[in-house]
Amino acid sequence: MKTNIENVELSLLELADYPEFKEAMISSYSGMPESYWKEEKIAKLLTLFPEGQIVVKVNGHIAGAALSIIVDGKMAEKKHTYKEITGDYSFSTHSAKGDFLYGIDVFIHPEFRGLRLGRRLYDYRKDLCERLNLKGILFGGRIPNYHEYADKMTPKEYLQKVREKEIHDPVLNFQLSNDFHPIRILRNYLLGDTASGEYAALLRWDNIYYEEPNDNAISVKNYARLGLVQWQMRLYKDFDELIQQVEFFIDAVSAYRCDFALFPEFFNAPLMADYNHLSEPDAIRELAGYTDRIVDKFSEFSVSYNINIITGSMPEIKDEKLYNVGYLCRRDGSVERFEKLHITPDEEKVWGLVGGRQLKTFDTDCGKIGILICYDVEFPELSRLLAEEGMRILFVPFLTDTQNGYSRVRHCAQARAIENECYVAIAGSVGNLPKVHNMDIQYAQSMVFTPCDFAFPVNGVKAEATPNTEMILVVDVDMDLLVEINKSGSVRNLNDRRTDLYQLFKRK
Repeated sequence: MKTNIENVELSLLELADYPEFKEAMISSYSGMPESYWKEEKIAKLLTLFPEGQIVVKVNGHIAGAALSIIVDGKMAEKKHTYKEITGDYSFSTHSAKGDFLYGIDVFIHPEFRGLRLGRRLYDYRKDLCERLNLKGILFGGRIPNYHEYADKMTPKEYLQKVREKEIHDPVLNFQLSNDFHPIRILRNYLLGDTASGEYAALLRWDNIYYEEPNDNAISVKNYARLGLVQWQMRLYKDFDELIQQVEFFIDAVSAYRCDFALFPEFFNAPLMADYNHLSEPDAIRELAGYTDRIVDKFSEFSVSYNINIITGSMPEIKDEKLYNVGYLCRRDGSVERFEKLHITPDEEKVWGLVGGRQLKTFDTDCGKIGILICYDVEFPELSRLLAEEGMRILFVPFLTDTQNGYSRVRHCAQARAIENECYVAIAGSVGNLPKVHNMDIQYAQSMVFTPCDFAFPVNGVKAEATPNTEMILVVDVDMDLLVEINKSGSVRNLNDRRTDLYQLFKRK
């Protein structure tokens, strides 16, 4: 290994580099002395795809290189040979319309090994793949130590033992450590590669930032701004005054260009004051009479203020049963309903509420979201099922009267963010309603939780409102960070589940 290193740099390969490039390649493939690219081939490659050809230089001298083409993934993921994937070494398989970067060569001069220069070449390929919005990287990886075990095991068995650290293969170990995963064994891949028995492992790296081509004018956003309404319970003289307060908050969060507004559970409870002379079950059924009108107003506001609104929750009578429900009012005018599935003992005993049966994710212009009402967030199965459907943000409208009740919701919501690698936003009500039975005092601190990893706050709290104070909380969340933690986080809660031992499913 060279000492006195003064400079290490990556640069695009140029034809003028060829003499030194050839020398470095011959030295790198000492066991296959005829394995080097002729100058006319390199010239053609540079004409077809110049940014795919990279060299790493140490003190101005070529220490290694990586060559690539773009191919159709459907073709490349099938069984093939090196000769076939390169179009008989003519690169006719290269296509600007392809969806995978295919690595056709990578080498480091023996004199410069041990400097981790190969990682720089691989990182460049990954960056290029992301910049070109390709699905990923493919290449046939040599298994040069296989000849020592060929009489004892198949290439598949050899690959498995390398993955389980029972066998050390310097080339394959390096590729696995760089997040490449094998998808098949290729037979007769590279003629003359006796060390590998002419076998290769087809390796794939997935671009987690890849986006499917979309002809629509509006695509799914990679970030979202959340507006949480920490609602003050107070008496209103009538329905119109309550709606006026609702519009005030929607106007406020919309002015900050929020993508979502989240209201608390039973935020409309003040309207029960007019029915306080009735029994609690009768009073809340009278409150249910306002639900359709409230949803209509929310839908109107979502369009006029250009914001997606999670309405919190309201009582609703359906088939003579009383449910706790809410609505997602999208800014495109569409409306969908969600239900509280788990009813608290108090809700069942005092009001006669029954649990719903519908659990699903909702598509929005900021990706898939989930909504769980208060007590539901204390049941981890629900959010896990939503996460398996692609949920990126979980919204939790809640209503708690005591601090210990709030703590249950708060800590369970934070756990859901960690275990499901998603954002969780909770919004509750504060204040009191002395003229409404069973709705005396409220305690809340609205928050947005994140996973706990390097890209996020160390305590998993993105932002928090002042406890027991009427206010809004405006928070930006980055969806790309969720994709990144899912693929390369310190721990990977979703990917590391032992689905060979246990599974979770929804009943039909």
